[in-house]
Amino acid sequence: MKNLLLIAFISFFSGAAVFAQDAFKDLKNAEKAIKKYVSDTNNGDELTKGIQLLESAFASNEVMASAKSWITKGKLLSQLAEVEMRNKTLDTEGTYVISAPNAAADAYDAFAKASTMAEKKNEKKEVQVGLGQLEQTLNNFAISAYQNKDYAGAYSNFSKTIEAANMLSSMGKESRLNDPALMGEQYFFTAVSAYYNKDFDNAQPYLDKLYADGSKEPFVYDALYNVNAESDPEKALGFLAKGREMLPDDTSLLFTEINHYLKSGELNTLIGKLEMAIEKEPENVSVYNTLGSVYDQLQQKEEDPAKSSDYRKSAESYYQQVLDMDPKNFDATYSIGALYYNKAASYVDVLNELSADFTPAGIKKYDAKKEEMDGLFNQALPFFEQAEGLNANDLNTVIALKEIYARLNNLEKSNEYKAKYDKLAAER
Repeated sequence: MKNLLLIAFISFFSGAAVFAQDAFKDLKNAEKAIKKYVSDTNNGDELTKGIQLLESAFASNEVMASAKSWITKGKLLSQLAEVEMRNKTLDTEGTYVISAPNAAADAYDAFAKASTMAEKKNEKKEVQVGLGQLEQTLNNFAISAYQNKDYAGAYSNFSKTIEAANMLSSMGKESRLNDPALMGEQYFFTAVSAYYNKDFDNAQPYLDKLYADGSKEPFVYDALYNVNAESDPEKALGFLAKGREMLPDDTSLLFTEINHYLKSGELNTLIGKLEMAIEKEPENVSVYNTLGSVYDQLQQKEEDPAKSSDYRKSAESYYQQVLDMDPKNFDATYSIGALYYNKAASYVDVLNELSADFTPAGIKKYDAKKEEMDGLFNQALPFFEQAEGLNANDLNTVIALKEIYARLNNLEKSNEYKAKYDKLAAER
């Protein structure tokens, strides 16, 4: 029985040894195949074969336990990345597609793994040399991915460029990112890539570093605001306030601030912000429209008739300024019509009260108030007709026209617009 167990034991380790030998053989063959591709990139089959053999080799625990294996992998992928980037750069027609987009990042991972395992002096030296040679290639892959809007790939390569630089520094070696300006730029594009990829968790630490360093890039403060807006609005607004303080002339941050106050409904605060935006962009009709809308909302909420009237006049003034710049602006056209319409509609309750008074004085008051209301509806009418001409399928415009004609006792036209509304609503 003991002899049988011994035979089984020997057989097991014999099989394991064979498997390990096969794995190292795969690594050797992977090296040959990838080098063939590197010498002639028309040999696409060799690249496929080499990558498959590399994956097969590193399925072995013995291969993975060898620093030398990781160094070999790093060197192979680094050479592959260099050739791919060279071909991409030399392609004047811009049609070359990199066959191994993860080569540079995977090469870094291999060298990083080897650095934790290397004990021999020559192995440590190979890791240092490999990282030094790979650093620029990583950056080139990052830029290429960024230009192609592959933000996940850009983030991977940009972030690993920083890691490679930090690793070289820890080894006492020079790095291109020892220049603080270049390192700051690298942090910026790493943050941008992660943010554009909606990878906010990875964007946050890079944004935090840029913020702590007093970045002059508006994007940093805008992104920090957006990343934190839902989870911690107060903290988000603090980032935005800091950006506005440091970069008071930047319009992108100003508009982010305006959108913040629009969402929170802080209308009075918005007025000054929007007036500032008009100073910076006097031809931006959307700002005038927004300011008109703010004054419109304020007049609807204001209980003091005099203040409400002033707000209404301000709203109309800004809408009219839009039309002076852009006579076919739908929003401003519709909004002026709505100002008159809503003012006229506010007379309905008064008229209902007056309608109960059948005395001559009561009837006179009713008729006078009705005339005022009809006058306002008549003022609103041409604006809604123009709005319909600009956007014939806008349901709110059609509803307004239907109601105005009904109020003016033109039932034929009112019914026409009712039919149009029913048709449009059914199509949605």
